[in-house]
Amino acid sequence: MHALDRTDRRILDILQREGRIAITELAERVGLSASPCSERIKRMERAGVITGYHAHLSPEALGKTLLVFVELKLSSKSEEVFDKVRKELLHVPDVLECHLVSGSFDYLVKARLGGMREYRRLLGDILKKLPVPAESHSYVVMEEVKDTQILPLDR
Repeated sequence: MHALDRTDRRILDILQREGRIAITELAERVGLSASPCSERIKRMERAGVITGYHAHLSPEALGKTLLVFVELKLSSKSEEVFDKVRKELLHVPDVLECHLVSGSFDYLVKARLGGMREYRRLLGDILKKLPVPAESHSYVVMEEVKDTQILPLDR
């Protein structure tokens, strides 16, 4: 894909914030007609710059009020162990994010749950599925200060 120009970046910025905006309105806001604007979007979708369109759901409305971060420190590390952990954690529905990180622990897991009982079950399930023993440290979120998926785009 060719480099993103200023118009592409403006399109991406608006789509991040207003994914359901009509093409005609988007085109008007970025100074294009609808057809070229639509072509730019399709090009960025084909190139993998735009990976999807999503509804942002209210965790509270769905009874998922507990947000937890869990650090996992594995007792042994190898490519095989990392592959097995990846495969196990990919299939845990309550896990929203899982990252292999550098530092004093190996994985950072983000989960959204209905309460402490669900969290206790989730942690037990995760620890049982790991291919090696692991140590865990958990952090229960008391207040979400900022939660966004919007990537800053320089203009």
